[in-house]
Amino acid sequence: MATPVSNKIESTLKVMLNELKDECLACIKLINQLELDNLSEEQIDELSGELTASVTHLNTQSNNIKEEIEQ
Repeated sequence: MATPVSNKIESTLKVMLNELKDECLACIKLINQLELDNLSEEQIDELSGELTASVTHLNTQSNNIKEEIEQ
């Protein structure tokens, strides 16, 4: 009987993947909010700043996961 893939993944990598998934969802939420009509300039600026931070975090997390997988 084959071992499920989830059992083969190291616990550290599992945590990292869950964090990446959470950040992806947060990024999508911010993008959806930016697509709303009638946002004020202040709201757009705030959401854009949060999106920039989220994308930066995604990039960092992705690089860390890549390094973990390559070990």
